Amino acid sequence: MSETSEKNMPINGKAVTVSMPRVLAVDALRGFDMFWIIQGKEVIVSLLILVMGNIPPWLQYHFSHPEWEGFSAWDIIMPLFLFITGVTIPFSMEKYISGQGNRRRFYMRLFRRFLLLWILGMLVQGNLLAFDINKLHLFSNTLQAIAVGYLVSSLVLLYVPFQFHVLVTLGLLVVYWVWMMFIPLPGVGTGVLQPEQNWAMYIDELILGRFRDGTHYTWILSSLGFSATVMLGTHAGYILRKVQSRWKVFWSYIIVGILCLFLGWLWSWHFPIIKHIWSSSMVLWSGGWCFLLLALFYLIMEIGGIAKWAFPFIIIGSNAIIAYIGAPFLKEGILWLLGDKTPLFVIKHIVPLTVLVITWLILYFLYRKKWFLRV
Repeated sequence: MSETSEKNMPINGKAVTVSMPRVLAVDALRGFDMFWIIQGKEVIVSLLILVMGNIPPWLQYHFSHPEWEGFSAWDIIMPLFLFITGVTIPFSMEKYISGQGNRRRFYMRLFRRFLLLWILGMLVQGNLLAFDINKLHLFSNTLQAIAVGYLVSSLVLLYVPFQFHVLVTLGLLVVYWVWMMFIPLPGVGTGVLQPEQNWAMYIDELILGRFRDGTHYTWILSSLGFSATVMLGTHAGYILRKVQSRWKVFWSYIIVGILCLFLGWLWSWHFPIIKHIWSSSMVLWSGGWCFLLLALFYLIMEIGGIAKWAFPFIIIGSNAIIAYIGAPFLKEGILWLLGDKTPLFVIKHIVPLTVLVITWLILYFLYRKKWFLRV
């Protein structure tokens, strides 16, 4: 079902060869997701403009985020990043789940990953490098959402029996739904889901205060949804790990994906699909598309054996965090070198292509050297 790659890993100060399952479809899908973040969207949009002249409104919608309610193709990028993180957790935690690993080492690794992801998130969007407390955003980035989801999912996988994992996922979504829609918001009432008036925003303003990022995106209470998205990924990972038939894996993803889409659509009649607050319906709706995308990549690459086309994505996916962190800083550096008088055409078309190419070449060099950042 999957390749097995061997890597030398330091354990107790000694290099030990550890066999790790490798599913190219997962690496390629992760890279496909990152491609759009590292200026891939800007490059594709530029090409479409050159070919078509103007991008039709329906396509413009899918290359942008809806202002509030709704879901575009561009909205899948962040949920897919969280989802794929969840896919890998059942594999990386296998020895701990089976009771063979050292619990103390597990908690040290869990804390280290959580802390590193949190700090990296603050580097990217939290203004940490400004060294100005007045500009600091404590919780405002995808990597921090992954950190929370990783923490919750890892503890669930370790302490909750497998047969209850789906119930835990649904429980997270139901608790969030009940809190958002049935508990009266102070001074407002129940069921209010406006950009400036909803429970998730209220909690963020209460706890984060002046360290909030100033957008309509919410983080603290929405972490229930982040955790559920990562948990959906762990379900996909368990299917990869436990189901022997490749076709059964594929059809399992199709069935679960369609079921998530249906439940998300049904739930949206009462709790709308709103990515800004990571609503429960949005979790299921986006999760459905994540399952279907994974099914598509799995069908082409693992069942069909057609994998060469995905090599550029595999390069990106092999060091996804470096790509995610490095591309924005590279773009800022290039813009700084070009100066304020740079023509708009260069900023919108040449710079994104340059960032994409340089980022990919760096990732390719790291891939050839077998240097991978594992947070």
